[in-house]
Amino acid sequence: MEYRTLGRSGVAVSELCLGTMTFGRATEEAEAIRMMHKFFDDGGNFLDTADTYVGGRSEEIVGQAIQGRRKDIVLASKVRMRTSPGVNGVGYSRKHVMDSIDESLKRLKTDYLDLYQLHVWDHLTPIEEVMRTLDDLITQGKVRYIGCSNFLSWQLMKALSVSEREKYAKFISLQPQYSLIHREMDREMMSLIREEGIGFLPWAPLGGGLLTDKYERNERPERGRLAAPKVGEYTWDNKATPDAFRILDEVVAIAEEIHKTPAQVALNWQLGKEEITAPIVGCRTMAQYEENIGAVGWRLSKEHQARLDEVSAIADEYPNRFIERFSRPLTPEEK
Repeated sequence: MEYRTLGRSGVAVSELCLGTMTFGRATEEAEAIRMMHKFFDDGGNFLDTADTYVGGRSEEIVGQAIQGRRKDIVLASKVRMRTSPGVNGVGYSRKHVMDSIDESLKRLKTDYLDLYQLHVWDHLTPIEEVMRTLDDLITQGKVRYIGCSNFLSWQLMKALSVSEREKYAKFISLQPQYSLIHREMDREMMSLIREEGIGFLPWAPLGGGLLTDKYERNERPERGRLAAPKVGEYTWDNKATPDAFRILDEVVAIAEEIHKTPAQVALNWQLGKEEITAPIVGCRTMAQYEENIGAVGWRLSKEHQARLDEVSAIADEYPNRFIERFSRPLTPEEK
């Protein structure tokens, strides 16, 4: 396992982050703890959870697993989603955030979080209030670093600007959806995180399981993450597009050429991108964990990386294509 600094901080995290969203629901406690301990033994030190996962049960299981190892673990959680029925049981009000951090720390059996992340933008609470509250949590020692998740580029930049103006702590990381079949972050966010030195922690790096090549192409699945008829990102209609299967064909072809699994190829493509700090892998079983950990310790060739870059690239769109034209010397024909 290799290690990378998280954004412009000095903290080192493993090149894979173990996500815990299924712990306590699809993954029973004993299996989850065994998986986390195996991850630590394999050199992993980065765990991601949230106060809303399985109604807080995920945090409780993580808290059990890290006992006796806390100082060696970079522990991340998130806040925003509804955690109680009251009118203030959701969002980024100072009240809800202050209440939520204490509840998370109790479930995690720790005095502090290494990384506390805003789960998604809150249109109600002024960002000035949010950043002041997070800065106070750092001052109090309950949080070491702060980050955000599922933000638009203007939202991230506005938060960074408020922190700059008010001398508050700044976000050091962003956690967005990103995979070979979901590269929307390439439109604006990638250039922003490069400019600002923000760590990039992709969730759903395997496209909700589609990039494992376990689903039949023209048949809605009865099992797995994409089987549930629900609203959100993890839906068959959202993932199983013609473009996604065209990308998957290239992943499978490369996997056969180098004797790896499609999941390992899709993850290793992310490990080869300099903007990406640590993809967040969510494993329901130990078998899935063993396959995913097989993505480290090697690198795709430049040819294979380029093939995946090309087949998964998003459309050339305005204003990016216009800006790109003037970011390089113009040819005589263009002048």
